[in-house]
Amino acid sequence: MELRELGGTGLRVSAVGFGASPLGNVFGDVPRDAARAAVRRALDLGINFFDTSPYYGGTISESVLGDCLRHAAVPRDRVVVATKCGRYKDEGFDFSADRVTRSIDESLARLGLDYVDILHAHDIEFTHLDQIVNETIPALQKIKESGKARFIGITGLPLSIYPYVLDRVAPGSVDLILSYCHYGINDTSLVELLPYLKSKGVGVISASPLSMGLLTDNGPPEWHPAPEELKVYP
Repeated sequence: MELRELGGTGLRVSAVGFGASPLGNVFGDVPRDAARAAVRRALDLGINFFDTSPYYGGTISESVLGDCLRHAAVPRDRVVVATKCGRYKDEGFDFSADRVTRSIDESLARLGLDYVDILHAHDIEFTHLDQIVNETIPALQKIKESGKARFIGITGLPLSIYPYVLDRVAPGSVDLILSYCHYGINDTSLVELLPYLKSKGVGVISASPLSMGLLTDNGPPEWHPAPEELKVYP
């Protein structure tokens, strides 16, 4: 598996990562033995990057991923683990400094880790972006300084959110962005933003190349935001 430098973080991550939202039963029930087998197979194939969130399955994804990594007995320095904050299944969106600060401790407990490699603010388009600039990112920086997260980032669907935030924070305040559904066979619009992100020194994670199930044989889940005419169910 090819390893790539992730922006300016110094992290070397597999070109293909393991998106752990399915471990939260987001796309259907995943038995624990199947989850453990999937993570073990990923590791065997050279995948070292694992991404989760407390939102996925209402914290289930984080707990299951932590269990799977412990079951695989993989050394901590052999994997890059990313999680998120600010979006919760039962609470909705809360990007306040207080909630973000409590969130990382909760995530670490579920994952069974002392730190995560990456902590993202999750789907920031659902709050006022000025809150992200003035409150959330400073809180994330304090978490980074504490050692509970090595690097920090922001995620969301609309590409316009990234220049808005990055143009309003000090250089180096944000290490990474995670964009999803904008680099696949149906949508390559992320490419146009790459020179800007490079100029800002921000690393890029492109998630959901299958557009959240839209491009799979099984078709997308019912909650998928694509227009009905694009959804094809078996």
